[in-house]
Amino acid sequence: MAWPPMVSNITTPFLGLVDTAVVGHLGTATHLGAVAIGASIFSFLFWAFGFLRMGSTGLTAQALGQGDDRRVRELLLQSILMGVLVGLMLILFRAPLIDFAIHLMAPSADVEPWARLYCEARIFSAPAVLAGYALMGWFFGVQYSKGPLWMLLVINLANMVLDYFAVYGLGMASDGVAWATVFAHYIGVTVAGVLAWHKLKGFTGHVPLKALAKWREYMALVQVNRYLFVRTILLLCVMLFFTAQGARQGDSILAANAVLLTFLMIISNALDGFAFSVEALCGEYYGRKDKANFRKVIRLSTYWALLAAMGLMLIFWVFGNQIIHLLTNVQSVRADAALYLPWLICLPLLGIWSYMLDGVFIGTTSVKQMQNTMILCVAGVFFPVWFITQDLGNHGLWLSQALLFIARAITLYWCYLHNMKQGVWFSHSD
Repeated sequence: MAWPPMVSNITTPFLGLVDTAVVGHLGTATHLGAVAIGASIFSFLFWAFGFLRMGSTGLTAQALGQGDDRRVRELLLQSILMGVLVGLMLILFRAPLIDFAIHLMAPSADVEPWARLYCEARIFSAPAVLAGYALMGWFFGVQYSKGPLWMLLVINLANMVLDYFAVYGLGMASDGVAWATVFAHYIGVTVAGVLAWHKLKGFTGHVPLKALAKWREYMALVQVNRYLFVRTILLLCVMLFFTAQGARQGDSILAANAVLLTFLMIISNALDGFAFSVEALCGEYYGRKDKANFRKVIRLSTYWALLAAMGLMLIFWVFGNQIIHLLTNVQSVRADAALYLPWLICLPLLGIWSYMLDGVFIGTTSVKQMQNTMILCVAGVFFPVWFITQDLGNHGLWLSQALLFIARAITLYWCYLHNMKQGVWFSHSD
């Protein structure tokens, strides 16, 4: 099950990679910085609602394991509707949101107007992006892992073509990159909707549309998602803080971190491919109360994910500098990115454990523990480490990020052992 979500997740950073490559060859760090600022803002804004994917996966997988076809259908429609409504609200309140985000990021005077143009365009992708999250979560929950693969491949292919056309055909810059991403998301979510329609034919029954208008029908999603919302906000605050601190060290460091964060997104999304499989299968076996297969899934998935992490480390070690040179021709950015590349080489091995444990806790919808451990790690590890290593500059930022991965793994593993030993997930007779 792992390879389609792994491949589809690897394609996700290509939105940022293609955007970076296109504007990275305009001969100035200004547009690269604008895309870095804008992409970070929307990573924060959209992934604040990442619960639409995670909550949908866990609940759908459990409904599948329980043989509740009606609930499987209902969760799809509820999640999509929630995503579209939230997206429309973001568009409605776009002016204060963008003003606040730009102020918080504090870009230089050269970067600020281009970052604002990027944001004013990109916000219109919100309904498509959030509906896409819901569709992805449902696809993983019903173990149709090729659905997200097709959706994301379509988005990325469309983005590549539209990026090139906007920048080199229409003479636009970072604003053209933003509009290309907007149209690419609407094309992709349309394809995903068609795939979901066909997949629904395999489930019996139907969902009365009037049920979608009853707020109590959404309570299970809301209860799961409120903890995931806090956890995601904390994680994205770290990303936003990371980019903002890079911006305060100058446009070259900002642009170099943007290039390296593309590497980090590749790492995260590749390893999440295994985590998504864990979510789906652990959720199904948790719904069935099948403890033996539950543990088997975790063991085998972690083994293969570890091999993938080691492969990524090797790729970045051997080809890291060549990839940096492909992404930008600005010499100062190349030099700064090469200086901090060793941190990226280490991160796959440090991050694999927290990614896999995230999958277990999402599949079992034990999301309150995910929230609490994230609060502990961000407040007790990331920010204190950054504070005492400020003299190290950008190295201090990357050290804080690395230790955050380690802390997340340790705290989640403690919770995992507690839940298994104390019969929280399974009775001792299972």
